[in-house]
Amino acid sequence: MKLRTTLVLALTALLAACATHPAPQARPAARAKADTDALVAKVRAAGAQGVELEVQPLRDPQVEDLRHEAEALEAARKFKSASEVLDLALAIVPGDPGLLQWQAELALQRRAWERAEALAIESFERGPKLGGLCRRNWATIGHARTQRGAVTAAEVAFRQGDSCTVAPPVRM
Repeated sequence: MKLRTTLVLALTALLAACATHPAPQARPAARAKADTDALVAKVRAAGAQGVELEVQPLRDPQVEDLRHEAEALEAARKFKSASEVLDLALAIVPGDPGLLQWQAELALQRRAWERAEALAIESFERGPKLGGLCRRNWATIGHARTQRGAVTAAEVAFRQGDSCTVAPPVRM
């Protein structure tokens, strides 16, 4: 019995010596700092007028004044202040998909990736599922996911944006 115990211990020690430790995991390479101006430019380019017909509702004059103020603040790179002005506009027209998308783009400028994605999703849910705004929604979602490291989910979002364009009917 003693020989058997000694043999088992020796084999266990031998096997333990042969075991390899997993290689230390390399730290993920630090992502290059995103050029937020380029990201927002790509989002807005995705929403450029396509071949589809887009209907724009009449805007409240009060909201239009706030839009102009937000544009000036954004041009001056005061993204937080521009966002606060858009919050005032959203208090007048709650859930406006265009304003929500603009908020999402300002969140991209501030590197608030989760907020940008959440606002773009809300804009998509409330807005048209086709056209320029739809493409901007999915481009924002894709860029926000890319910046968070969710590359596969970002690719899905970018592909989803392609479905926002509908070819016009063939005219004979």
